[in-house]
Amino acid sequence: MMPSPHPFARFIQILGRGKSLTRALTMAEAKEAMGMILAGDVLPEQIGAFLMLLRVKEEAPEEIAGFVQAAREAMALPSPLPKVDLDWSSYAGKRRQLPWFVLAALLLARNGMRVYMHGGEGHTAGRVYTSEALARLGIPVAGSFEEAATHLGQRNFAYMTLDGVSPQLGRLLNMRPILGLRSPVHTLARMLNPFAAPAMLQAVFHPGYMDIHQKAAQLLGQPHMAVFRGEGGEIERRPNKPCELLTVHDGALADERWAALLSEPRQGAEEELDLGRLQALWRGEITDEYGEAAIWGTLAIALKTMGHAASQEDAQILAENMWAQRDRAGLDAAA
Repeated sequence: MMPSPHPFARFIQILGRGKSLTRALTMAEAKEAMGMILAGDVLPEQIGAFLMLLRVKEEAPEEIAGFVQAAREAMALPSPLPKVDLDWSSYAGKRRQLPWFVLAALLLARNGMRVYMHGGEGHTAGRVYTSEALARLGIPVAGSFEEAATHLGQRNFAYMTLDGVSPQLGRLLNMRPILGLRSPVHTLARMLNPFAAPAMLQAVFHPGYMDIHQKAAQLLGQPHMAVFRGEGGEIERRPNKPCELLTVHDGALADERWAALLSEPRQGAEEELDLGRLQALWRGEITDEYGEAAIWGTLAIALKTMGHAASQEDAQILAENMWAQRDRAGLDAAA
């Protein structure tokens, strides 16, 4: 007697029927499929096949939106949710340049805006991840949503690794060395926004994923979102290159082009990623033209996305002034 097909098998069949019959999952199908995975109702062999079929096909916005819905429903979030102004994902790690974006996020927090950052770490060798940078700055990593809420109240900033946000997704993300390729979990995790911040920043390494993030954000009803190609895939503007931005504002899709901030067309990789330079630059003990431009260039995008500036020019002026007027005493104290 033939065994009955596993309930999850139908999702693999949809994705693996060949060039002419394969289609993307609907948003509802994607939500159901990810819900089963997160509930532990799917076999390891099925998870591997599912993720790699999606990778070959390339994930659709509807699929990412459905995955995010399922992941949010599976999270044990505190009630009420803490107030957050900006959701900031950090899933790539830095290899060529220091993580200057961390200072941009902390500068927002020092100016009264609540920033929640979450990231995946250790999935790719040879990279510096956000928790390492924060440790050098004396800023703790939250181990739970409740602890993140406490950190937000103390310093307007909180960071959690994906293992804390969703252990199940953390395990899926860490399958990269096993599968040999990134999976749609890298896209899904960036879009989680657990505390429902009205503004969200996204960055990609491969420009083709910008459209996926933009349209998934629209499907999820995200009020304000901007995505761009960031340095190394992190939310960090490359100041020596023009920056193309795809945005969502109250359901409307748009694109923007921001001019380069530095005249030097190329920036070589740092010989050593000395994290001590982050605090030193903040305190004014060293100068770094590239690093400073990366900080206030990234900050300008955040400010405009959040609605604190009406134009690129206004955002740039506001960002440079915030950087110039920062409290240089250090970053380890509460805001």
